[in-house]
Amino acid sequence: QVQLVESGGGLVQPGGSLRLSCAASVSVFSIYHMNWYRQTPGKQRDLVASISSGGTTNVADSVKGRFTISRDSAKNTVYLQINSLKPEDTAVYYCNAEVLRLAVKYDYWGQGTQVTVSS
Repeated sequence: QVQLVESGGGLVQPGGSLRLSCAASVSVFSIYHMNWYRQTPGKQRDLVASISSGGTTNVADSVKGRFTISRDSAKNTVYLQINSLKPEDTAVYYCNAEVLRLAVKYDYWGQGTQVTVSS
């Protein structure tokens, strides 16, 4: 089992910044990928950024240049830095961990953190 606890969401004005955190109950090196998704009501959950156990990062084209994913391995924590926030970034942001055990992939999810961008 992997437990994920997100924090850092809130209400922010357009143009502002936030840093979301996702603390994992296991070493990030044991997690195949750690990902950030976001979801708005009535829509599917979309992948916005990921980081592999080896440290390779990927960010969705739609948010590239504004979103940055990073990690602190000592704290088993992954971060999502969001800059130049736009109203369309308003969503619930979820942390996801993909774990491989005997070639089977398991997904674990955090509880989500609300980000609201509004003046």
